[in-house]
Amino acid sequence: MKSVPLKPALLTAAITAACALPLSAAQAQDIKLGHVLAPTHSWNIAAEGFAKDVAEATEGRVNFQVFPSGQLGNEKTVVEGMQIGSVPAGVIGCGSFQPLDARFGIVELPYSWPDREHAYAAYDGKLGDALEDIADEHNMKILSWWENGFRHVTNNRGPITSPEDLAGLKIRVTPDKMRLDTFTALGSSPAPLSFGELYSALQQGVFDAQENPLAIIYSSSFSEVQDYVSLTGHVWAPACLTISNFTWNQLSEQDQAAVQKSADEWRDKQRAMTQKDDAELVAKLEEAGMQVNEVDTAPFNAKVQGVWADYADVFGPELMGLVEQYRKGE
Repeated sequence: MKSVPLKPALLTAAITAACALPLSAAQAQDIKLGHVLAPTHSWNIAAEGFAKDVAEATEGRVNFQVFPSGQLGNEKTVVEGMQIGSVPAGVIGCGSFQPLDARFGIVELPYSWPDREHAYAAYDGKLGDALEDIADEHNMKILSWWENGFRHVTNNRGPITSPEDLAGLKIRVTPDKMRLDTFTALGSSPAPLSFGELYSALQQGVFDAQENPLAIIYSSSFSEVQDYVSLTGHVWAPACLTISNFTWNQLSEQDQAAVQKSADEWRDKQRAMTQKDDAELVAKLEEAGMQVNEVDTAPFNAKVQGVWADYADVFGPELMGLVEQYRKGE
């Protein structure tokens, strides 16, 4: 009997349907997982541990392969890839979801949390649930909320002890409007740049300053190109262990449960690593030659209240209400 070739539309539908089917128990799934940070950073250590535990729990059916240091592209590339299914998974600084949906900017609101425990409660609770629903609208599943941590300012001009010390300072910030508006309100001259280009830009004097958590400052060797660390703590930001829905839907329910269990366990372990880093890294950065100073954050907080007002309508009353609820510990 002569075979009849499928029409292009039917062929596309057939391929899409086949891709949506869960894998059988006998099949193995190799899943690339990308992030932009160094192999020594807690994101990578936790991602490797997560991958190992998933492989064991699924008896080799699900194999996450971790690609650090931007090997799969910058965060924008990875996020866009997960949305369309060309990149299976990633650990993402959650602010990088803003180009897909402006409501994700709520994770970047300056001085949202009095401490990390309030943030953990929010993202493991109703605020996290609401943002997970938004991610699902864009074909992504947030498996668990890891930690990027409190962000601080480094620079080559001198200690930052008041907002006035930021005046005219050319500072690299993440490429999102919230961060640009925050540092504009603080009086500096912010500009975006992808993380992979940051070290060389600091080295060449293109920027005077940058802002990141201590673990990134240390693991990225910014001590070689920056002299001062000021503990501004202007943002506590989560990281998202995320998988494309196209990849997630190919896993059996049994394997999905195993992946989720490991994601939750490594969320707690990665957070513990970040807490340990924050307790130890000030001394290590000082040993590397950086001058570290404490900061009275109240004047900085006062300067950014207009940012909260400007973005209230963008995020909407539900999300803003959840932030207020959890920051008060209710």
